[in-house]
Amino acid sequence: MLARHGIVCSMSRKGNCWDNSPMERFFLNLKMERVWQRRYANHAEARRDITQYIVGFYNPVRLHSTLGYVSPTAYEAKPTAKQPISLSEKT
Repeated sequence: MLARHGIVCSMSRKGNCWDNSPMERFFLNLKMERVWQRRYANHAEARRDITQYIVGFYNPVRLHSTLGYVSPTAYEAKPTAKQPISLSEKT
């Protein structure tokens, strides 16, 4: 069914449960901070409100502990020093 719709299945190895945790956390925050606080009349209203939440608050304003308590927009705007790639001393 996935192939029929042009979707590639993305699954980790057995026992690797953490690869999906960032998205699970995002959707939990979305539900707790926005969706569960509102009653939507229809899908279009929900889509507009959720888009506004993501574009107008979650990315530019909301502080993220994983990013050092800055917003994703501010984090991506920070200049970063390129670290040279080095070889491991382990063989």
